[in-house]
Amino acid sequence: MKRFLSNATNRIDAKGRVSVPSAFRSVLSERNIPELYCFQDFVFPAISIGGLDLLDRFEQQIAAEDPFSSQANQMSLLIHGGGVFMKLDAEGRLMVTDFIRDFTGITDEVTFVGRADYFQLWEPRAFLALQATAREERKLAGMRS
Repeated sequence: MKRFLSNATNRIDAKGRVSVPSAFRSVLSERNIPELYCFQDFVFPAISIGGLDLLDRFEQQIAAEDPFSSQANQMSLLIHGGGVFMKLDAEGRLMVTDFIRDFTGITDEVTFVGRADYFQLWEPRAFLALQATAREERKLAGMRS
């Protein structure tokens, strides 16, 4: 099974659209993901994007909890209240909506970041800074890649 790997930065056009990298479009096609589940990441200032299987995975976690527990309610607020469905246009572009811009700080460019079975949209400088921090923290902890 193909995975979303690597990262690429693309410019947003005058109509507010950005081209999804061809490698990512290939994975979407191979995994038969016509509709994208997009949600505000739980930790990072990024939009996470995957297929219905990603939403299903979160909903299974909620179903395993007491439906009245704070854990189930918090998870629902994050995955349902912080999520939307989107589709690529015929040319493989994604509309960079206020939902995306307001949460990430994205303005004129988007960095696409592979995360195995999903990918993320980042403001380019924020991605580079957090990636450098992660690398440095692993180095200081003596962890190797």
